Amino acid sequence: MNNSTPATANGNDNKKFKGSRSPCSPSRVLHLRQIPNDVTEAEVISLGLPFGKVTNLLMLKGKSQAFLEMASEEAAVTMVNYYTPVTPLLRSQPVYIQYSNHRELKTDNLPNQARAQAALQAVNAVQSGGLAITSALAAEGGLLTGQGSVLRIIVENLFYPVTLEMLYQLFSKFGPVLKIITFTKNNQFQTLLQYADPINAYYAKMALDGQNIYNACCTLRVDFSKLTSLKVKYNNDKSRDFTRLDLPPGDGQPAMDSTISTAFGTHGIMFPPYAGASGFAPAVGFPHGAGLSVPALPGALGSLAVNTSAASGRITIPSVTGVPGNSVLLVSNLNPEAITPHGLFILFGVYGDVHRVKIMFKKKENALVQMADAIQAQLAISNLNGQRLYGKILHATFSKHQTVQLPREGQEDHGLTKDYSNSPLHRFKKPGSKNFQNIFPPSATLHLSNIPPSVTVDDLKNLFAGTGSTVKAFRFFQKDCKMALIQLGSVEEAVHALIELHNHDFGENHHLRVSFSKSTI
Repeated sequence: MNNSTPATANGNDNKKFKGSRSPCSPSRVLHLRQIPNDVTEAEVISLGLPFGKVTNLLMLKGKSQAFLEMASEEAAVTMVNYYTPVTPLLRSQPVYIQYSNHRELKTDNLPNQARAQAALQAVNAVQSGGLAITSALAAEGGLLTGQGSVLRIIVENLFYPVTLEMLYQLFSKFGPVLKIITFTKNNQFQTLLQYADPINAYYAKMALDGQNIYNACCTLRVDFSKLTSLKVKYNNDKSRDFTRLDLPPGDGQPAMDSTISTAFGTHGIMFPPYAGASGFAPAVGFPHGAGLSVPALPGALGSLAVNTSAASGRITIPSVTGVPGNSVLLVSNLNPEAITPHGLFILFGVYGDVHRVKIMFKKKENALVQMADAIQAQLAISNLNGQRLYGKILHATFSKHQTVQLPREGQEDHGLTKDYSNSPLHRFKKPGSKNFQNIFPPSATLHLSNIPPSVTVDDLKNLFAGTGSTVKAFRFFQKDCKMALIQLGSVEEAVHALIELHNHDFGENHHLRVSFSKSTI
């Protein structure tokens, strides 16, 4: 088993790889399979570069295989751990990487090695050149010695939800992301993100700091963290260690299906494989004017492209305007005795403009809700999935339907399909509406506005008690008596009250506006 050259030992490696078993012990030599025939040496080397120096390469083109030698075993282990759940692509083809049973590559006496050695020399020169560039930038106040591979990211003006998956998509353009932890601190959505290499972190900071994910909102503030490494305990939608598939999801968190190697997402979002040569900024650089497009996410970044302008070489991220993706939601596990199209219109209308609602005639626990766009659909899922409504836990996800069909003329529908596309109750019709800044998850405290001067505290308490709610607390705003906060007995009570009383007619041309509040009384 321990032949001296990989050229003769290749068969042994192959036998080992027929099953899913990996050779027992890690090695700095890696065996790559299913390599497309037209791939260059530089492209294969680029897979290893983000994890450390590549010291040797042997291409076996007739067998679509290669051996890659890393400078250290540690670098090889990190590389294998990273690419196990996220299969890398070369020329859009998946490539499989496992440890070789060789401890080093001896290629001195083998034919056809000139190209591989030339590619190694060129890449290593570019890599050290990249380091030279960063040291030059350091002199101008850029990269400081001791800056690590962990970034702290704050998202300001968070009008739309930003998920762990979206940040992974975006930051992976600058190198392999090993770990992510998201949390809220001082009312700000923050993230700690660890790269394989400080160079990756440096380029990501330079490119993304101050950029908007969406037009005029969700601004990224990116800085180096004082932490040198992240410890992730759970793999769920708040934290992820991409080198450890075995971590538990944690209490109350949905477990991820580790059998689907590339699907880490909470909404079935597929993580893109690390882009290799074209995606690795320090070693190879972005081709001028070439766009790296992220696969469209439902309701997330759309086809966000990372571009370098030929003039400056500065990476620009165009904000997303028209967002592709599905805007139709499948809402299930509803209470058929209590739910109506109007109730779904009002509740989902807190998170976007609802155009159509259809409750299924044969299965009234299920409904389709069509939002104005994919971002609003994502917003509704993020805030309402798992919420209790009329005694049952509501489930919301993207539907396979692209639109909600209205019943044909003369078709009996029993009033279960409604078109709200021209409703005056849409909260987000005006572009840049302030309502975008006041979107909060369901809460026991409701924000009331448009209250006429003649309506008293007792009037409002009695109105809400009439919906079956327990009124725990109430107060008018000091500066504006048209607005108030009311705290009810539970989140579910508040959801029911919002559905029933939003747009309640007080007379005098005053219709009550009800929203969820982030405040408590």
